Amino acid sequence: MQSITDVSRVWKSLKVSERRWLNSESMSSPDAGWRMRCKIIRNLTRGESPTIIARILRCSRSQIYRVVKQFVSKGLMGLVDRREENGQLKVQEDYVAFVLTAVAGSPPQFGYERPTWTQELLVIVAERGTGVRISVTTMCRLLRRVKARHGRPKPRVDCPWPKAAKTRRLNQIQRLQKDLPHEEVLVYVDEVDIHLNPKIGDDWMLCGQQKEVLTPGKNTKHYLAGALNAETGRLDWVAGPRKTGALFIALIDELLRRYRNKHVIHVVLDNFKIHSSKAVEAANHRWEERVQLHFLPPYCPDHNRIERLWKDLHDNVTRNHTYPTMDELLNNVTHYLAHRRSKHKHAYIVAQ
Repeated sequence: MQSITDVSRVWKSLKVSERRWLNSESMSSPDAGWRMRCKIIRNLTRGESPTIIARILRCSRSQIYRVVKQFVSKGLMGLVDRREENGQLKVQEDYVAFVLTAVAGSPPQFGYERPTWTQELLVIVAERGTGVRISVTTMCRLLRRVKARHGRPKPRVDCPWPKAAKTRRLNQIQRLQKDLPHEEVLVYVDEVDIHLNPKIGDDWMLCGQQKEVLTPGKNTKHYLAGALNAETGRLDWVAGPRKTGALFIALIDELLRRYRNKHVIHVVLDNFKIHSSKAVEAANHRWEERVQLHFLPPYCPDHNRIERLWKDLHDNVTRNHTYPTMDELLNNVTHYLAHRRSKHKHAYIVAQ
């Protein structure tokens, strides 16, 4: 292309100070677009071809030709970004505020039956709400700028208790933990299912490819009951083939042995039926005053601190796992829990 050969002619017509300044700007300018245009001219004057420059700078050949055309016709002034002269920007603060409100809600709130947002639908709804029409590409950049993310919603169930009763119970547990005497201990208790058929979760994949997770077909289950010390983070757990009151009783018995120097063990737990079974009621007479159960309001898993640990367990071990047998999977579960809580001494008992 003849205009590329003209770059050397225009370059030679510049003052030495202008050449030095352009070389400096190509390396140190805070404006990435300006820095890219300076690098294109600098590399062309060194005799590199547009194909090589596009590969080095990771830009398109058409962009190089546009920069060359402007530089040949206008010199250094041709490298200036004049998009600010295009007029008022379409994406103003009121437009951004409308998009944020829409993303925080859902399409049915704006009269559409579709339950989830697409960028195309956001463009349509925003145009109807603001009178401004932008492209899908601009909407993509806007969502990235406001740090909106495309993720998986979290399912939840509303607590059936009145708000005042729920708040009162949670505050009681918080005060108990805050004012706990030295001779007492408070633990958060919950159970977790370990499935031989792996939980399927998100993972990075190459474009055009989809990873596969080989499953054994017939599922096998095992269960852990764990207790997380609210003060030290120490974890004690037991395992068993069934999630029954016997598993919970085995955990409490282990806590009584582990905390034999504590007068009272406060157990914070959910309302799962095994926690109030007849077997547990009978065991309460044996535990006497050493074990006090504090039930959370229904459907409040976020207030049980051990739930976060179980999530980490699934993320690091059970999700997308490839273990062919339950024994291998349980060995890795045990190794992970032991490593994660390596600062503390753990309990691991197989419940009968």
